[in-house]
Formats: sequence, structure tokens, C-alpha cells
Amino acid sequence: MSISHLLAAPAAVHAAAIGGYDLGSGRVVPTVAALVGLVGVVMSGLALARSARRTGADDGRAAAVAGPVLGLVSVTVGGLHAANSAGGLGTGNGLAGAIIAVALGLIGAVLGGLALARSRRVQRAAER
Repeated sequence: MSISHLLAAPAAVHAAAIGGYDLGSGRVVPTVAALVGLVGVVMSGLALARSARRTGADDGRAAAVAGPVLGLVSVTVGGLHAANSAGGLGTGNGLAGAIIAVALGLIGAVLGGLALARSRRVQRAAER
């Protein structure tokens, strides 16, 4: 066995290990859905924080509406991708990203719903 055979084997193993980390089409959709869900969580959280200050009826109302919408989009796209994923976790099909997208979407929708309910309650109290 020559030295060139010993040095060639790690290079082939290294190339095979790197090849599995390409961002293919199976990972792009759930990654974008997870980012949309994250934006929904941030917008809903900010709207909830603004509604707690009780400074005005429409303070943060647009974010309180956009947050749940983005959350529901994230849940829908992530859920559809998870349902149609051919393999399990670690196969490169984006199943982990789809699960994260569903979780972030649900959190964004719930926080946005709380912000909307609080802003309605503040608006009714201001009208009295």
C-alpha cells in the first residue's frame, strides 16, 4: 500500500461529508417558512408589548394583525412540507425546518391573537 492511497482516502471521505450540506430545494421552502414564522413572532411580540402600555387603541394594531397572518402562513407551508416530506429527520428533505416553521407559526399566531384581544379591550375601555 502506497502513501498516495492513504492520503486519497481522507480526501474522498471529506468530499462526501461536505456534499450532504448543500442547501437544496428540499430545505429552502421550510427555511423560508421558518423565517416568516420568526418575523410573525417578533411582530406579534412587539404588538403585545405595545398593547400592554395602553397608550392608544391603534398602537401596534397593524403588527397585531400581521403577526397572526404570517404565523398562519408559516404553519400552513411548514405543515404541508412536513406532510409531503419523503424521509425522516437528517435526510435533507427539510423536515426539521418544517417542524420549526410550524412551531414558530403557532407561537406567532397565539401572541398576535393575545395582542389583538388586548388592543380591543383597551379600545373599549377608552370609549367608556
